[in-house]
Amino acid sequence: MGVVVRSALWGLGIGSLLMAAFVTMIELASTTESTSSTFVTITAILIFALLFGGIPGTVIGTAVGFIRRSLHRPRYPRPVPPPIPQQPYDMWSELVERCAESTRRVAAAVQTVPRSPAKDWLARISEQLTRELDDVRGIAQLGRALGAVDRQHPVYQRLLKAAHDFHQFENEVGRVALQMFDHPELDEARTHLEVLEKQLPQLST
Repeated sequence: MGVVVRSALWGLGIGSLLMAAFVTMIELASTTESTSSTFVTITAILIFALLFGGIPGTVIGTAVGFIRRSLHRPRYPRPVPPPIPQQPYDMWSELVERCAESTRRVAAAVQTVPRSPAKDWLARISEQLTRELDDVRGIAQLGRALGAVDRQHPVYQRLLKAAHDFHQFENEVGRVALQMFDHPELDEARTHLEVLEKQLPQLST
């Protein structure tokens, strides 16, 4: 049996009992001689107690039952998303991010060039730069493994030069992409693309 039903029944019983006791005391205290039989008197008391004690008691008991049920309802904690693991930011991460940012800007610049075989060639050069970014991360991992904190360390200097080369290459890609807007033909852009390909940072060589 639910909490609400039990509370309603308790309200019905208590309300009826209290009202019946109240009416009975009034009846006994009355000095007027009653001409009604005992059966009629008891029946009247019960009806009066039910109407004016039981029904209000049931309403109050039902309300109390709803309150009790809401208080005892289990509250499940809201799930907390697991924390996102973060890579520790150090002097190596700063240079790696500079190279990665240059790589993203180069790829975005390639997308703005009109469709042509020359653009396909430029896209392949951009993909080569992306592969070179893996070597940049490898150099940074080497620096961390050695525990180097000196910015004059040869590994840091190598990574610093790589960040400079990536930035320079980014500028060259922008210059070639601008020229390809006016001359998207492969014959017109071939010389610029060949020069650009030779300027590609080659960290693995």
